[in-house]
Amino acid sequence: MLMVRLGWTKMAAPVDLELKKAFSELQVKMIDTQQKVKLADLQIDQLTRAQKHAKLTHAEIAKLPDNTRLYEGIGRMFILQSKEEINNLLMDKQKTVDDKIKELEQKKVYLERSVKDAEDNIREMLLSRRAQ
Repeated sequence: MLMVRLGWTKMAAPVDLELKKAFSELQVKMIDTQQKVKLADLQIDQLTRAQKHAKLTHAEIAKLPDNTRLYEGIGRMFILQSKEEINNLLMDKQKTVDDKIKELEQKKVYLERSVKDAEDNIREMLLSRRAQ
């Protein structure tokens, strides 16, 4: 077996501690952001299912005659409600879910933009180091 020893007399450039720190901060930020984006996606999926459930329930209730007895489930009990009250509850639920979904989408955009800005800052730092 032939062993070759490579001896470097001079390193190309010393490791810039500021760049190393910036890269480690970017890595931490990217991991954190990816986790937050995944969480937001899961919440959006859950809210979308709840919204779909409310829409289907509203569609089914609309088919029923006005004198049908409807009950709202609250905890372990059921309360007799009018058709109009149930429809209002479902519409309110759909509206709040829509608002939450929009809020989560905006949060995702903000997170992705902040990571992109951090990447751009590091690129600028690298370019300025090369220019020196």
